[in-house]
Amino acid sequence: MTPSLPARHPATWWAEFQQHAEQFDLASVTETLLENILPRIPSMLLRREAEIAGETVMRHLNKPASPELAERAGQATDRLVATVERIAERSLGGARTIEAYAICRLLRGEWAAAAAATEPVVGTLRLIQAVVAALRLNTFGSDLAVRLLKAGHAPAAAILAGRTIGRYSWWPDWMQSIVIDRAVAGALDEEVVAALQTCAFASLSPAQARMAKRLIAAEATLVEATAYRLEALGEHPAAHKLRRGDLDTVAFAARLIPV
Repeated sequence: MTPSLPARHPATWWAEFQQHAEQFDLASVTETLLENILPRIPSMLLRREAEIAGETVMRHLNKPASPELAERAGQATDRLVATVERIAERSLGGARTIEAYAICRLLRGEWAAAAAATEPVVGTLRLIQAVVAALRLNTFGSDLAVRLLKAGHAPAAAILAGRTIGRYSWWPDWMQSIVIDRAVAGALDEEVVAALQTCAFASLSPAQARMAKRLIAAEATLVEATAYRLEALGEHPAAHKLRRGDLDTVAFAARLIPV
């Protein structure tokens, strides 16, 4: 049975995206979370102050090398935190909203904690889409990563699969389908990727490609028949490796099969 997303993830789960990313657009995540969290702050005055602080921090994130913008961002965040604390004390906690405190953490750079705190109200899928967009994968990779995360896979596995299929988006559909199926099943490894890469450069015909797909799936009858044919052609080492399950022989075996 395919696992499904729990109702809420801890901050450590969200932080894995940045930890395993080759590149991570913090400005993109911050902007998207601001757009989703700000409208949920009940107090209009507090919401406006949070908007101003958010705009100041975004200017800094878009120009991180500017010391002046960094200083302004820090000051704006500090003012917002002080305001939230002051209002919370005066109202005996009544105005102490999860959203307001989440914005404070977000503007301090603690986006994972902000995501965890607001996931129940913003929605898991919307947050996942925002964070995956920050990974700067191509369309193929992003779609696969979101699909895997929705199925309950860990961020590290989803990012690896997304990078893999993104890097090889020029592969034909039958190869991409193997990557997707293996990734969803949690069985995508370097050996499979290497075998597919070899098949890609082997320029297999449609019939040979279908054969390669079945060999990668380890269909026992076909593997034995192909190994027997390889032996008949004098390719005993390749036959032995194919029976043993070595995927690096798949492209070679498929090309020797008459079509």
